[in-house]
Amino acid sequence: MTRPVAVLSIGALVIAAVVGAWWVTGAAQSVTVDAHGDRVQTVARGQLPVFATTAPDLYRYAAEQGETLRHFPCTCGCAGIGHTSNRSCYIKQESAHRVTFTSHAAT
Repeated sequence: MTRPVAVLSIGALVIAAVVGAWWVTGAAQSVTVDAHGDRVQTVARGQLPVFATTAPDLYRYAAEQGETLRHFPCTCGCAGIGHTSNRSCYIKQESAHRVTFTSHAAT
């Protein structure tokens, strides 16, 4: 392999790694609205959705202390839309690196 080709190949790998890391750790998706009229946004773990400005500490707690909130039933009557605990009012789904928040608790 010639030096220019090797440099370009390494450069392409570095760019791919940076873009991949950005996607996993920092890229927030745009806010959408679900079937129930709640705003939804997926962000990197450790970040909060844009609609959490009304109660950022509660959203942070829901993300960081989810096991605690899973033991508390929701009191707003949203079990009919599939919420299984108070945590469901904040978090719709999650993976190791990303969290999908719902605005249900803020509305």
